[in-house]
This record gives sequence, C-alpha cells and structure tokens, in this order.
Amino acid sequence: MSETRPPCPPFTLETALRKVQAAEDAWNTRDPQRVALAYTPDSVWRNRDLFLTGHAEIVAFLTEKWARELDYALRKNLWSFHGDRIAVRFQYEWHDADGQWWRSYGNELWEFDEHGLMRRREAAINDVAIAEADRRIHGPRAAGDHGPDLPLR
Repeated sequence: MSETRPPCPPFTLETALRKVQAAEDAWNTRDPQRVALAYTPDSVWRNRDLFLTGHAEIVAFLTEKWARELDYALRKNLWSFHGDRIAVRFQYEWHDADGQWWRSYGNELWEFDEHGLMRRREAAINDVAIAEADRRIHGPRAAGDHGPDLPLR
C-alpha cells in the first residue's frame, strides 16, 4: 500500500492531537468519499449496533447518515493514546427532517496501520433530544481553535 496519511504511529501527544483534529475536520465536511480516504480499504467498524467492513460500506453508511442527520457539526477530544491506538470522546449536534435537534455523545477507539490509515474504529454513541436554543456546536471550529474539553451535558 503506497497511501500514507500522516501522522503515523507510534503517536506522541502532539501527533495524536493532530490526528484527532484531522478526523474532526474531515467528518465536518460531511463528504463520505473524503472521510473514507482516512481508512484502510478493509477497515472494520462497529458503529452503535452496525458492523461495517471496507470503503464501500463506510461510504454508504456515511451517505445515509448525513442525509438523515441534517446540519451535522462535530467536536472530538483526545482521551488517550498508546502506540498505534487513540481513544476519543466526541459530541455532535444535528436535526432530523422534523426539525428536532439532537446532541449525540460518544466514545471511539481507533487503531491505525503503519501508514497512518485507520484499520479499526469502534464507536459507542447515545442521542439526547435538545431544544435548538440549547445548541452549543455551530459548524466546524475556526482554524487553530482546539477549544476546551467537551462538557458532560
């Protein structure tokens, strides 16, 4: 495989933070093809109760997700890292076709290959209905804004 997606493991604090920010930036584009490029061709995912393998399934999943989760905006924070693995906590907000806003809370476990491509992603996610006035995520972060840690509620 000739594709490399730096930073590559083993991760340091600096490179793990860069990897998390790169993932946040990519997901906030809501472009399934772009997001899939960060994963190995045979990447394995657990997302809630779904199990996916490979780019085609990832792209199909993300295409459906962002057709359903409108005005999606995400924040990720590094939780921990070691060697070729990173743990992340995240929150994102979106609304459904009926206009109900949601905040989705979750944790992800990532494992990377030597080229910096994610070969495994496990995500546990819960959704909480919120009022539009309670939103706190309004689009992608400004460049260089790594913000405070995510609040619990």
